[in-house]
Amino acid sequence: MDFHSLGISNDLLEGLAAMNIKVPTPIQQQAIPAVLDHRDLIACAQTGTGKTAAFLLPVIDVITGYRPRVEGSIRALVVVPTRELALQIDQQLQAIAYHTPITSIPLYGGSDGSTFDQQKQALVGGVEVVVATPGKLLSHLNLGYVPVKGVEFLVLDEADRMLDMGFVDDINRIIGFLPKDRQTLMFSATMPPAIRTLAKQALHDPVEITIALSKPAEGVDQQAYVVYDMQKAAILEHILNTNEATTILVFAGRKIEVKNLNRHLQKKGFNARGMHSDLEQTEREEVMLAFRNRKLRILVATDVVSRGIDIDDIDLVINYDVPNDPEDYVHRVGRTARASRKGTAVTFINEKQMREFGRIEGLIGYAVRKMPLPAGITGPAYDTNAKAPRGAKGNDHRRSGGRGNGSGRGRR
Repeated sequence: MDFHSLGISNDLLEGLAAMNIKVPTPIQQQAIPAVLDHRDLIACAQTGTGKTAAFLLPVIDVITGYRPRVEGSIRALVVVPTRELALQIDQQLQAIAYHTPITSIPLYGGSDGSTFDQQKQALVGGVEVVVATPGKLLSHLNLGYVPVKGVEFLVLDEADRMLDMGFVDDINRIIGFLPKDRQTLMFSATMPPAIRTLAKQALHDPVEITIALSKPAEGVDQQAYVVYDMQKAAILEHILNTNEATTILVFAGRKIEVKNLNRHLQKKGFNARGMHSDLEQTEREEVMLAFRNRKLRILVATDVVSRGIDIDDIDLVINYDVPNDPEDYVHRVGRTARASRKGTAVTFINEKQMREFGRIEGLIGYAVRKMPLPAGITGPAYDTNAKAPRGAKGNDHRRSGGRGNGSGRGRR
């Protein structure tokens, strides 16, 4: 199957060809015809499955193929949990729709008064697609000037993440501003009961699509160190000094941990920056641009980045701690070895997190290779056999030998 057989316009086909996108992914094959058939949609699909294009392509196709029902009104609202994702989706929209006259704007928090006024002018002046975080969108909606009478599409992307971040009331308030005669498309990596409840309230007779959770790619060399917390910093330094990776993403559980770890790495002379919500938007964009352009070797961040980052050539992912949700592990690890490349993912497991990591191994279906402590690391070695992870299927070494295991001193 190709995109032409899905019935989208020639202008969009030209945009896809320019991006060298030729074959639709499974979520695109199922979602695009449903949306073009004017159906509501609830799709369970994780990052990396092509879900963004799965809703952008049919939405753009409809908008550019028909006259607005209400002149000057917004045609589609895409609501997302983070500013990074809002920017990423808007950039992808501009690329896909390059050969169409469609207009769009991203709305997100952290901007000053002049930016807010610019956003207001764009909304009042007429823009067809708005990609927004819930809080910033509500700030404009509550002031009464946002033209939403002709909204035809509401897209809720990463709905589970928005609910985890406490946006359910904001989403319901946004829905209250919109016409009932619209298509609603909901995308979520997981389908907990809260998502089902929201879907019943927001969607009408939806088509349901489930794309199975992908396991980490074959190209990922997954490793784990079972350590005490006091040993983590020294092991991290050892990895950064001996690994030849040029793009490294380090995940920490909380914002304060990101700040502390970033300060520690910078004091040790590493080329590292932290990504967290206290940064101004211009600083966040500066950090991401430097990381994309390989001017920054190490990015330290929370899980916000794991679902929002769009970089295909990250060499090494380090989980400074075990994520609470097993599926977050898959999202984190999925930042490397993309597009059939090789990569390495390393996780630090303390003595309290063995059970949580066992749940991860149960989800992915095999045990992750446990590494011995590097030479020179002080402190006791934790007995990895003391608590065998539950749910794993033995010590599968099939993912060994990935990129980034060089013994030479890495660049800082």
